Amino acid sequence: MLVHATLDFPGWGDPNAPAHLHVAPEYLEQAYEKTATPNVVTAVLADYRSYDTMFETAVVFSAGLACFFLLRVQSRKKEEEEEEDRYFRHLATDMVIRIRTPSMHVPDSPYLQQLDPYWTPRSLIVRAACRVLTPFIQLFALYVVAHGHHSPGGGFQGGVILGASLILVALSHDLRTSMKMTPEKLMGVLSPAGVLIYAGVGALCVAAGHNFLDYGALAEWLGTAPEAARSLGILFVEVGVAVCVMATMIIIYANLSSAGGHKQGL
Repeated sequence: MLVHATLDFPGWGDPNAPAHLHVAPEYLEQAYEKTATPNVVTAVLADYRSYDTMFETAVVFSAGLACFFLLRVQSRKKEEEEEEDRYFRHLATDMVIRIRTPSMHVPDSPYLQQLDPYWTPRSLIVRAACRVLTPFIQLFALYVVAHGHHSPGGGFQGGVILGASLILVALSHDLRTSMKMTPEKLMGVLSPAGVLIYAGVGALCVAAGHNFLDYGALAEWLGTAPEAARSLGILFVEVGVAVCVMATMIIIYANLSSAGGHKQGL
């Protein structure tokens, strides 16, 4: 039935399609006047289609939640983590590429026998380069979020870049080092917090006596013109989207790369 319904769709790129005759012209002609946002794409996604974008953010959060419940296993004992640390320090000291070789003594431990039989010492050059690049990547991510009104960008793009910068730490160092910077509990709070920030902006609009996610209502709270309030409202929800996307990316990576055990990761 869905395939049959596609036969009634307008032709690809048809300038006389209903969307091009009614919806698109209104967006292009009135978006800046009503939202004070030069980037029409951001105005459409975060204002005209704000409900849709809010539920897209909720879908991102749900993906991280599903990954957590499906893959996360019980945390290991502290003694096991310390034993693993000692073992890998021993390998790094000897610069061994392959474990369990005849020339190397492997401590007799049931837990250590479960470790990956291949291990490569971390490259000092890669770690130093990533340590230098990460702050610049994060700064660019914040720019993409804050400047999404005027140029390509926004919460989804900025959140992905910010999450990728933190995943880069896990790839260049190890997962445990990354998890110290982004603890699991903190990411578990930030992921739904991003959705709540988005919905909270809408709740403020309702409290001001307007419709949900009608950012013009924020003018009473911010003391600005309705157009400027709509622009700031878009910025607030974009921040919520970025926070949710960043935290969810880290949750998914941490569980997928370590099979839910949060060990060494990839």
